Amino acid sequence: MAKVAFKPVYALVGADPFLQLQKLNELTAQFAADFQRVDFEGDRAELSEVFDELRSFAMFGGGKLVVIRDADEFLSRFRSQLEEYVANPSSSSVLVLRFTTLPSNQRIYKAIAKVGQIESCAPPKEKDLPGWIIEQGKSAHGITVDRDAASLLAELIGAELGRLNSELAKLAISAPRGRVTAEQVAGAVAFQREREMWDMTNELAAGHPAEALRRWRQLLQLDPSTEFRAATWLTMWLENVRKALALKRKGMNTFAICSQLRIWPRENQEPFMRTAISMGETGARRALALLAKTDQRSKSGVGEAATNIEQFILALAQN
Repeated sequence: MAKVAFKPVYALVGADPFLQLQKLNELTAQFAADFQRVDFEGDRAELSEVFDELRSFAMFGGGKLVVIRDADEFLSRFRSQLEEYVANPSSSSVLVLRFTTLPSNQRIYKAIAKVGQIESCAPPKEKDLPGWIIEQGKSAHGITVDRDAASLLAELIGAELGRLNSELAKLAISAPRGRVTAEQVAGAVAFQREREMWDMTNELAAGHPAEALRRWRQLLQLDPSTEFRAATWLTMWLENVRKALALKRKGMNTFAICSQLRIWPRENQEPFMRTAISMGETGARRALALLAKTDQRSKSGVGEAATNIEQFILALAQN
């Protein structure tokens, strides 16, 4: 196999985590087995720690791959030092910066483009989403997705590429002769239940625990297996609460925050933000910890999963 010539710096730019991870996986797959990977959180990483990793040799003789998540925060804290490093990067390490945004008129953008590579990880525009679904179904899952089916998936999920890819994977299992139709998408029970789960968490976000509880019990009657997916969905909702608070600290308004997090319909946005602000970072962390304990109880056989989730909903309403 021919030796791959790596750039010293890569920037993965875009708000879609699925595309970022896809690009990162494509990149790391090219490295030799003895390459050492080190990951940092951009909002907490110290400059000295990152530079020590970049400028030191790997333990087993290969190169180093240093990945910084949330590189926007890292750049805001250490812009001039990062610009200096990019101008004269280490020859034995590869730095991967995962940005949400990186304007092309900034000095750091031009510096990375000069010595490294910038990969766009922006989701496709709304009009191009069905085409992406069709291509992803073909390339990643070996299925043919009808245009009507792709349009329906795009309408129901939007540009959440990770969820779209997950749905395509499920549909591929049951697709007759490898073809997916709009009827199959509309009739997918698991997909319908996931949409109903979002409705339940929307009621929690709007501060309506009684309605959330009613929807939860209705979900269980329609599909008892829902109890085993609830912890995942509730975790996603609480993570959205934390993300919303972080974006608000950056000065974003409610519509921009909820659009980025795909909190729809629009009438749910203000109630969601009121709930998030009321919970605060401390409340969100406490709720996540309580949910983790609830999930652990269920997995350990302490109480039924459905009852444990119901108790979590009630506990959350009382906090």
